[in-house]
Amino acid sequence: MADGAHGDVVLIGGGVASAATADGLREEGFDGRIVLVADEPHLPYERPPLSKEFLSGEFTHGDFVARQQQWYVDNDVELLLGTRVSALDPAAGTVTIADGGVLAYGAAVLATGVRARTLPGFTGERVHVLRSMADSARLAEQLVPGRHVVIIGAGFIGCEVAAVAVQRGVRVSVFDPNPLPLRPLGEQVGTAMAGIHRSRGVELRTGEVITSMTETLSGTVELRTGGGETVECDDVLIGIGSIPNAELAIDAGLDVDGGVLTDEFGRTSAPGVYAIGDVAARWHPAHGRRVRVEHHDSALRHGANLARTLTGSPVPFAEEPFFWTHQYEHNLQSVGRFADTADGAGTTVLRGSVRDRSFSVFRLDDGQITGMVAFDRPRDVLQARKVIGVPHRVTPDQLADEGFALKSLLPQRTRTRSASARTARVEVAP
Repeated sequence: MADGAHGDVVLIGGGVASAATADGLREEGFDGRIVLVADEPHLPYERPPLSKEFLSGEFTHGDFVARQQQWYVDNDVELLLGTRVSALDPAAGTVTIADGGVLAYGAAVLATGVRARTLPGFTGERVHVLRSMADSARLAEQLVPGRHVVIIGAGFIGCEVAAVAVQRGVRVSVFDPNPLPLRPLGEQVGTAMAGIHRSRGVELRTGEVITSMTETLSGTVELRTGGGETVECDDVLIGIGSIPNAELAIDAGLDVDGGVLTDEFGRTSAPGVYAIGDVAARWHPAHGRRVRVEHHDSALRHGANLARTLTGSPVPFAEEPFFWTHQYEHNLQSVGRFADTADGAGTTVLRGSVRDRSFSVFRLDDGQITGMVAFDRPRDVLQARKVIGVPHRVTPDQLADEGFALKSLLPQRTRTRSASARTARVEVAP
C-alpha cells in the first residue's frame, strides 16, 4: 500500500464513509487486514432515513445499512461494533479502544462524523436531537396523534421531521430566527417550502427564538420565546446544526480547524492518518481552499477515493458536493457551490416558477455555472451535474430560458459519448 500504509487498515466510524472505504479497498485488490470500529452497536448505516423513512416507520434498520452483514464476512472485514476508540497515537501507529485493547495500523482512517449541537439548559427526557438510530427511535415513539412537538431550527433536520410529524397527526411548531426556512438554499426555496409546510398545518414561526425551557409538574415542557411568550408542548427537538467529532484528532496533535484538515487525497498532518466524510475539512482543488461537507453523497465518494490513495493510485478529490431532501411529495436537490456563501461571490438566476413550485436556481460566476438548487426538477440537476466543472460559457438570459438545453453547454465530445451511451442502453433493453 502507498502513503506509508504498509499494514492493517483501521477505520474509525460507523457510517457510509468507513463502509465505502472498506469496499473500495477490496475492489482495488487490497488483501490485508481491515478493522472497522464503531461506537454504535449497529452495522454501519446511512443517516438520511433517520429524519424521514426510519422516523416514519417505513424503513427498518436493514433497509438502510451501508452493507449487509454477509458482505463483511465475505470480504473479511472485521467489525468492532459498540466499541469506542479512546486514543490515536500517530507516533506509535496505534489505536486504543475503550476496553484497553490496542490496534496497530499502517493506515488509520478518521470517519467519526459529527454530533448534534445542543442548547445549554435544554435537557431531560422531553428533549431530543437527531443523529443516531437511537435518537430517531426515541423521537418516533413520541410522534403520536394529539401530541405537540416544538422544533427549534428550520434547517434540513427540522423541516424533514416537521413533515413526518404533521403527517402522523402531531401538532408541530417550528421556531427559527431567520425569516425563511432552509436559509442556505436562498429566498426562492425558503418561500416555497414555507408555504408548503404552512399549508400542511405546520406552525412555522420564523424570526423567533426560544430562549429557555422548564419541565412542568404534569410532565410537559414550557418554552419561553424571545418575545416573552410561553409555549407549552410535549416534546422539543433541537435541530440547530452539528459539531465535528474531532476530539481524537485534536488529542493526537493533528491539524484541526473547523474539522480535521486534509489535502485533496484525504491525508491529515500525521503520516498514515487520513480523514474522510463529515469530519474532514478537505482541500478542494477547484475551490482553492478547504471545504467541509456534511452530505451522504460526499462521504460515500470520499471513501471510494481514499481507497485509491491507500492502494497506490491516488486521485485528487475534486467532485462537487451533491445533496437532497424530500419533504411531503416534494424533492429538493443541490449540486456545487450554490449553498456555499463563504466567498460572497456569484449571481443567481431563476428558471421556472416559484409560485408553481417547479423551478431551479443557478449560481453563476464569470459566465460559468458553479452551483444550483432544483425544486422538483431532477432533469435540471442531472444536466447541471455534468456541466459544473466543465469549461463553458452561459448568460443569465440563457439560463432563465426554459427552452435552453443545459446539455448544449457540454463539449461536443461529451455530448456524443452521452448520446452513444443512451443508444446502447436502448438497444439492449428487453
